[in-house]
Amino acid sequence: MKYVSEHSRPPTTRSEPMIVARTIAELRIHRRALPGTIGFVPTMGALHDGHTSLMQAVLESADHLVVSIFVNPTQFDRASDLESYPRDEEDDLRGCEAAGAEIVFIPPPQEMYPNGRDQRTKVFVDELTATMCGRTRPGHFDGVAMVVSKLFNIVEPDVAAFGQKDYQQLAVIQQMTNDLNFAVQILGVETGRNPDGLAISSRNRLLTPDGRRRARALSRGLIAAHSAFAAGERSGPVLQRIAAGAIVAASLRVDYAECVHPATLQLLDEIGDDGAVLAVAAFDEDVRLIDNVRLDRTLPEALLKPDRPDDI
Repeated sequence: MKYVSEHSRPPTTRSEPMIVARTIAELRIHRRALPGTIGFVPTMGALHDGHTSLMQAVLESADHLVVSIFVNPTQFDRASDLESYPRDEEDDLRGCEAAGAEIVFIPPPQEMYPNGRDQRTKVFVDELTATMCGRTRPGHFDGVAMVVSKLFNIVEPDVAAFGQKDYQQLAVIQQMTNDLNFAVQILGVETGRNPDGLAISSRNRLLTPDGRRRARALSRGLIAAHSAFAAGERSGPVLQRIAAGAIVAASLRVDYAECVHPATLQLLDEIGDDGAVLAVAAFDEDVRLIDNVRLDRTLPEALLKPDRPDDI
């Protein structure tokens, strides 16, 4: 899957070439030379149209766009997952330039973590990390909180955008930003989806054609659970079983299907007036996929797509 598609923003005309900084010192020099407000999109590369949406969102709220590309080792709980994470720097840089980035920060691991994983200072967010990915991937959000806090300190953005596909990550970063008084406005951007309804993810390119067809079961399960909720079902465990059943039927391995409070992310036995988020994660072989939906809101039009032919 290539980054630039028919849905992507057309190339941006600029008078100056895009800057690629590989050290913190370089980044700070170039960032401080930019007048006005700074919009920031932190990524792990393997850019796609979902990242384009994040970049467009910050450019609607800020004067300049800075993007980081860093596969953060501290948020991976499996060495094999870190090793297999897709990387294509040349393609990523083309995508950043087309989207209007003025600076791209691509630090090596030793620049961000001079002492490796052995850091005395830790950053973690309590309670919000007890469910969903935080439960099945211990330490994952500690790594996320650490690297994002570092990047906020390095880039000093005014606005930063994160996708709602990673609903828990968005909640953790928002809480961390508030608690640590970062002067950053956090934008949550709606989940980007492929024509077949599958949530756009860098990991999708690791799927085989058969795996891609099986992966549609995540959105099918969410749609089925949403329909049950609309028909009056309010039991969290029942809605979880509906979503998980569609995933299992497609021969995927369920990591979790959890119905949680939209603010506290605590598991819900019964859904009340505050509504709920139903989040799922599953494996197709070694490829881990996630998705979610608000049960108390209308389904996004992009999710209401019929299964498409096998060439999607």
